[in-house]
Amino acid sequence: MPELRTDRLLLREWRTSDLGPWAAMNADPVVREYFPGVLTREQSEASVARFQADLVRRGWGWWAVEVVATGEFIGFTGLDPVEDGMPFTGVEAGWRLARSAWGRGCATEAARAVVSHAFREIGLAEVLAVTTATNLRSQAVMRRIGMTRDPADDFDDPGVPEGPLRRSVVHRLRAGDRRPAER
Repeated sequence: MPELRTDRLLLREWRTSDLGPWAAMNADPVVREYFPGVLTREQSEASVARFQADLVRRGWGWWAVEVVATGEFIGFTGLDPVEDGMPFTGVEAGWRLARSAWGRGCATEAARAVVSHAFREIGLAEVLAVTTATNLRSQAVMRRIGMTRDPADDFDDPGVPEGPLRRSVVHRLRAGDRRPAER
């Protein structure tokens, strides 16, 4: 299974030692601000089992993110097919980091590595990213990696209850649209 490396980060398979910090991240209401709620430890552990199984089966998916210099687990990033029932299809890039990693460019660095892998190694023609309309930090990452948004693609997420988190935006990046500096 491939690991992805950047200057500062290692995107790798999941380890048992990741479970505690992953569960803590998912129990943090600030980290989960743009999701319908926090997750229990059991839900977090189940997600890691799914992520690891997908990595083994497909060779890509949601990788654990580690800081190379310290070995610290800081979250996840990766690719996943869009869930059934959405008003679009494709492969989505995503990320979620512990608050301690915010504001250091780690999400952008990891996302660039994942998108590059999607185009170069997997051969995808397009990658998309989805978030709530109010999640401006995540949308900023999407723009920094070269994605663009067409407001005509905005939608109400059928998996989210009525309320401020339901309205979602889609950003896209096609393989041929990448800027030369990111190739």
